[in-house]
Amino acid sequence: MSNETQHENATGHGSFERQDLQARGILYFLLALVVGTVLCLFVLRGLFVFLDHREKALQPPVNPLVTNVPQDTRHIAPGYPQRAFPNPKLEEDERGQLNGIRLEEEQTLNSYGWIDEKAGTVRIPIEHAMDLLVQRGLPVRPQGATGDVAVATAETAKKEMGKAGTSKKGVKK
Repeated sequence: MSNETQHENATGHGSFERQDLQARGILYFLLALVVGTVLCLFVLRGLFVFLDHREKALQPPVNPLVTNVPQDTRHIAPGYPQRAFPNPKLEEDERGQLNGIRLEEEQTLNSYGWIDEKAGTVRIPIEHAMDLLVQRGLPVRPQGATGDVAVATAETAKKEMGKAGTSKKGVKK
């Protein structure tokens, strides 16, 4: 027995394939690939046309009050609903309307204006109001009272204490 490895090929060739790839096989493969791609394109186009006709047939009827209706209601030009649809309208541009509301609120927070002109109530910008609070401080209530209700309950408690103090042998506590 020998431990030597023999690297000879049984066919007598070397250790690589001697036959080249045929150009005709590559061209047939590429031609089949192109024909398959074109066939898939035609099948997909036919499927799209079929589904498009089906979708157009299933579209709900348009409101009879609406005039100047486009043929394809899936593709409406910008600004079309504002001109064509009668009132009342649903939200057409939620993001734009919300942005408008937020801009209006920012304008209210950052400008001067009347709240009630007859009563003399005005609004001032929020930054100016915060500066005034820093300068003047918050309004302070008296130490013992926490409001009108607290003042009323304190007075009634004093009266009751007075009644209770006189009923116990005339001694006030």
